[in-house]
Amino acid sequence: MDKGEFNAQLFDFLGRSPTPFHAVATMAEQLDGAGFQRLSEEATWQLEPGGKYYVTRNDSAIVAFVNGSEAPPSGGVRVIGAHTDSPCLMVKPSPEVVSNGYFQLGVQVYGGALLNPWFDRDLSLAGRVTYLDGEGAIGSTRVNFLRPIACIPSLAIHLDREANKQRSVNPQQDVVPILCRVDEDEEVDLRTLLRQQIEADQPALAVKEVLDYELSFYDVQPPSLVGLHEEFIASARLDNLLSCFCALQALIEADATQTAMLVCNDHEEVGSQSAVGAQGPFLGSVLRRLAQSEETHAAMIRRSMLISADNAHGVHPNFADRHDENHGPLLNEGPVIKVNASQRYATNSETSALFRLLCARESVPVQAFVVRSDMACGSTIGPITAGVIGMPTLDVGVPTFAMHSVRELAGSDDGWRLCRVLRGFCNYSGSLAPG
Repeated sequence: MDKGEFNAQLFDFLGRSPTPFHAVATMAEQLDGAGFQRLSEEATWQLEPGGKYYVTRNDSAIVAFVNGSEAPPSGGVRVIGAHTDSPCLMVKPSPEVVSNGYFQLGVQVYGGALLNPWFDRDLSLAGRVTYLDGEGAIGSTRVNFLRPIACIPSLAIHLDREANKQRSVNPQQDVVPILCRVDEDEEVDLRTLLRQQIEADQPALAVKEVLDYELSFYDVQPPSLVGLHEEFIASARLDNLLSCFCALQALIEADATQTAMLVCNDHEEVGSQSAVGAQGPFLGSVLRRLAQSEETHAAMIRRSMLISADNAHGVHPNFADRHDENHGPLLNEGPVIKVNASQRYATNSETSALFRLLCARESVPVQAFVVRSDMACGSTIGPITAGVIGMPTLDVGVPTFAMHSVRELAGSDDGWRLCRVLRGFCNYSGSLAPG
C-alpha cells in the first residue's frame, strides 16, 4: 500500500484501540480478514506448511505467525516484537469519590506517564469488564464509552501563580477525573454505570452484575496529520501501537515463503513481568509448539532473530542538548537502530548489519540512537525477550516527540518506511545467524 493508505489505516487502528484489549481485538479482526486461523492454547495444534495462524492470551497479548514451507523451520523464525500497552490512568477497584458535589473516579498511574498533558482533555473510558450473566456464568467483554465523559481541569493561574515556574503533579490528588455533578443524597456506582453501558451496546449479553473491570481513561481526540506539509502524525498511544500496526501489516503482506512471527506483549510499560509480558512464557510456548521437539527448538532459536520495534526519541529542537551530538534521530529521516553498551537495548553488530541491509534494499534511510553518556537509558522488550528466549535481537523504532504524553508526535513517512523494512525481514531468505 502507498503512504496515504498506510496512514489512513493506521489512524483507524489507533482510534479503535484505546486499550490493549481493544488493540488485540482489532489486530485479530485484521488477521481474520487476511486468512489467518485462530488457535486455542488449550487445543492440539495441527499446523500446515504455508498456514497462517494466531493465538491470544488474556485478550491483551497476541502472537501471529506464517508457517513457512519447511516445518519445523530449519531456517529459523523471523520474529517482530512490540507491545500493546501505553502509559495511562487506570481506574481503581473502589474508585467512587464525591467531593463538593462532583462525582469523580480515583485512578492509578500506569507506567511512566507524562502527567501534565492529561489536564484539560476530553476523556472517555474503555477496557475490559467481567460480569455475571442471568444463568450464573462468568463472562468478559470489552467496553468503550466512545464519547467524552470526564475531564481533569487545571487549577486556574489566579489560584496558582507559580504554575508556569514550578508545577509538580501529585498523582493521588491532582489527576482525579470529574464525571458529573451529583446531589448530596445521590449515589453513583461505577459498576452500575458499566452494566448500563453494556446493556446499551450489547443487549444480547444479559449482564446481571458487573463483578470487576480493568478500565483506563483515554483522550478522545482522533489521530491527525499535522504540519504545513502534513509531515507529522499526532496521536495518543503511538508508543507502541504504531509499531504494532507496522509489524502486523508486514506480516500480513509477507509472501509466506519463510516462517515469520509477530508477538505483541502487554505490560511492557510496567516491567514486562506477567503471564502476557515479554518476561513471561507466552512467546516461548508458541515457539516450542512450532518446533515440535526440544532438540529442534534449540537449533531453531539459534537460527532465528527478533526485531524489537519500539519508538525512539527524536531530537527535540528546543532541547537538542538532551541528545548525544552524533546520535540525534530526526523525524521523517527513517527508522532508528537503538544501541546501548549496558544492554538496555539488545542490538549487536550482526543484527544491526542485517537491518541496514534490509533498509538499503527498500531504499529507506536509517539512523542510530545512543543515549548521552551522562543520562540513564530506557529499555524495551528486546533485551527481556533475548534473555528469556535466547534469540539474537535488534532494537529499532520510529523517532518520536513527547513519548509517554497523552498525545505524541511522529513523522508521517517513518511508520510506512519501517513497515516496508519489516516486510522485507519477514521475506528474508538469507541466514539470520552469520556468526
